[in-house]
Amino acid sequence: MGNNLKIAAIQFDIKWESKHENLKIIEKYLDKISGIDIVLLPEMFTTGFTMQAEKFSENMEGETIKWMEIWSKKLDSAIGGSIIISEGSEIYNRFVFVTPEKEIFFYDKRHTFTLANEDKFYARGSNFGIFEYKGWKICLRICYDLRFPVWSRNKYNYDLLIYVANWPKKRIQAWDTLLKARAIENMCYCLGVNRVGIDGNKKSYPGHSAFLNYLGDKLASCEEEKNNIISYKFEKEEMISSRKELKFLEDIDDFKFQ
Repeated sequence: MGNNLKIAAIQFDIKWESKHENLKIIEKYLDKISGIDIVLLPEMFTTGFTMQAEKFSENMEGETIKWMEIWSKKLDSAIGGSIIISEGSEIYNRFVFVTPEKEIFFYDKRHTFTLANEDKFYARGSNFGIFEYKGWKICLRICYDLRFPVWSRNKYNYDLLIYVANWPKKRIQAWDTLLKARAIENMCYCLGVNRVGIDGNKKSYPGHSAFLNYLGDKLASCEEEKNNIISYKFEKEEMISSRKELKFLEDIDDFKFQ
């Protein structure tokens, strides 16, 4: 158990601030999925990258979490993606990962995107977002986090690094390059799930969802600006063997997060 993990990512045009329409779109793709261990969705998959945080926030017992639990059980697949979550007096851009057993893991976006004033509407997260599932250690991250390698540095021997995003077309070369860099420097599988389409702020998104291996090689991708599903079966032993041979992670610098 835990040697292989089959993962699918749904890249789609998120309808602006329209939760129910987006859930219906996703359901059409989920109906086509079988034999998958994890299904990944983009950042803010119910709304798009809106700053209307208070208006669209839900709690952890809300409709979207319940929807994720229902579909996770139906497919016997974990489902993960980011949504707007309120907790106490704070609102977070939260990457939620729901298993068929209704176990929930989550990560709150640490690097809120100041260029879009995300920091003014969403609290900065502080949890590491690292957990184990089916024998794999997984690290969750969101969009702008990709630009900060120290925050994603593999000090915890994780196997799978996942970024969900609303990454715009104007800077897509950075997305492609940084995903590859994070895979190489952390000697792990690195997955990036982006959206397509144009949002309510007239920002264009080209997709470029991609799965890369621990050497930076592309395993699966969708560089076309259209709705699509990509999937791949990841093999843990291949990665472990490569780490034992190359030993790069043994030479990383020691540091503390502040």
